[in-house]
Parts: sequence; structure tokens; C-alpha cells
Amino acid sequence: VQLQASGGGLVQAGGSLRLSCVASGRPIRNAAVGWFRRAPGKEREFVATTFRSGGTTFYGDSVKGRFTISRDNAKNSVFLQMNSLKPEDTAVYFCAAGFSTILSTARRESTYTDWGQGTQVTVSS
Repeated sequence: VQLQASGGGLVQAGGSLRLSCVASGRPIRNAAVGWFRRAPGKEREFVATTFRSGGTTFYGDSVKGRFTISRDNAKNSVFLQMNSLKPEDTAVYFCAAGFSTILSTARRESTYTDWGQGTQVTVSS
């Protein structure tokens, strides 16, 4: 499956952005779809993931309560609503799909087999 992430940009601290991840080539309704991010000089970090119907979601501790992941299987898309953004949220954000991902490993990037190209999010102080 090919994944196209978009929606990044420059925003002031406290602002909001909505990222989109559109899949093509294969339906993602049976996949776990996650968001990861890589800040300059840091390793890639788990942000959030949603399982199949969207009823099960997980969040990284640093974004819990501020970010919301959702999906629209009819549009083969997953979204990340980011509110109350902080300068430390600055990173390249990647979406990824895993068709064999299980709940216990949903936070591990190794469990996702297909990755988008990333979209830059910059939060100014």
C-alpha cells in the first residue's frame, strides 16, 4: 500500500494542525495505521495508532490528551488532529500501516510494513 501524508506546516505554540494520511493500492480497513515522528537529532517516536474499525487507539505519553487519531475507511484515510501544540512537537511526521500488527506491539515501528514519506510540522514558541 502507498501512503501519502499531508497537512504539516508552521504553527505557533498553542495552535492546531490536522494531518492526513491517504492510502492507495490496497484498502486499509483491516490494517493498523499509526503516526510516528522524528525530531532533529532524535530517534523516531511513536505518536498514535488506530486499529481497524477505529475503536481501539493508543497514544504516546507526550501527546495523550492533545492529539486525536481517527480514520475514515470509506476514504481509505487516517487523520491526526493535533491541538495545544508545543515547540517540542516539531518533527517530521510519518504515517505507517501494518496488516499484521497486534495490540501488544502496536507502539513498535518494526510492526508496520508500509510507510509514507513524512510531513514537516514546525511549532514556534
